[in-house]
Amino acid sequence: FMMGSPETEENRTPNETQHQVALTRGFYLGKYEVTQAQYEAVMTGNFEELNATPSLLGGYPNYPVNQVSYDDVQVFLSRLNDMEETAGRLPAGWSYILPTEAQWEYACRAGTTTAFWWGNDHDSSPANNHFGSGTNNVGTYAANPWGFFDMHGNVTEWTADWYAPFNSDFITDPMGPSTGTNRVMRGGNWFDAAELARSAFRHWLQPPGHSLGFRVGFQKQ
Repeated sequence: FMMGSPETEENRTPNETQHQVALTRGFYLGKYEVTQAQYEAVMTGNFEELNATPSLLGGYPNYPVNQVSYDDVQVFLSRLNDMEETAGRLPAGWSYILPTEAQWEYACRAGTTTAFWWGNDHDSSPANNHFGSGTNNVGTYAANPWGFFDMHGNVTEWTADWYAPFNSDFITDPMGPSTGTNRVMRGGNWFDAAELARSAFRHWLQPPGHSLGFRVGFQKQ
């Protein structure tokens, strides 16, 4: 698929250089952002003394969890994998992960080439962004053509990759640089201007970070 944005896309930024990407390994991705209830179920009783109910607006089990750092996500994934393996539900060699930036954009685009999966219109009605009133239940807005919800808003999502500028080279199964200063976040949130929730728009933040959410991937390692 073509990752990044064409030079003609409105509101594009220089770090969205368009390039061809091949993903050769299958993966699953959560159709929803991880909810407050899901996060609490995994994180209650963690040994790292992390808050199992960190969200700024808490007490809404089907709202996406937020106020989660990159490091918190790593604890969540470790605990989730241990729990599922103990319960006999984790196939050999498989694990829950954060999606790479390329996996995230591939799922977000769902075969589309426009600024948003529904087209180039910045109207926020298809998604919870553009200075909305706060987070909302996951799945409130329509799914993209592949069944993923809230890829353009609600909460900004962590990805696995360290940030680095794109170039125009073809690349297979990109995972970002091996080290870095900032991790990439995608998708925009309820308060962002709509153009910051475009499929190609890249946010980045130095870990551990702060008020972000995430969705889980699942892949054979």
